Amino acid sequence: MDIAAKPATIKGSDATFTGDVWIDPITTGLTPTPISVAAVHFSPGARSAWHTHDGGQTLYVTEGRGFVQVRGEEAVTLRPGDVVYAPDGEEHWHGATPNDFMTHLSITGGPAQWGRHVTNDEYHDAHHLEERSPM
Repeated sequence: MDIAAKPATIKGSDATFTGDVWIDPITTGLTPTPISVAAVHFSPGARSAWHTHDGGQTLYVTEGRGFVQVRGEEAVTLRPGDVVYAPDGEEHWHGATPNDFMTHLSITGGPAQWGRHVTNDEYHDAHHLEERSPM
C-alpha cells in the first residue's frame, strides 16, 4: 500500500482552457493501469477546448451546473450526480454555465489530444439551448 499526500492544486493551462479552471490531481496513471483521476473546478463561463482522450473519459459532476458537447451534436446541461462517458477518440468539450461554478471528477484512460478553443458562439449556443430547456 502507498499513501501519498495531496498534490498541489494547479491552474488549468490557457492553451487548453478558456477562463479560470483549477485541477486537483488525485492519481495519474500509476503502473499497471493508465487511469488518471482529477477533480476539475470550473469558474462561471470557464470551459475546456475541444479534445479527445486515448482510452476515453468519464466525467462525474459533483457540484454546480455545466455543459458538455460532442462534436456535431447539441450541448447537454450537466448537474450534480450526472455521469458522462466519452469513448476513445470522441471529440468533445465541457465546462461551467455562465452563472454557476461546476466541479467534476475526470477519469481518463490515456492522454488528451487537444484541439482548438471552443468559440464564444459555440459556448453561447450551449447557453441559449439551456435557457430553452426545463430545469
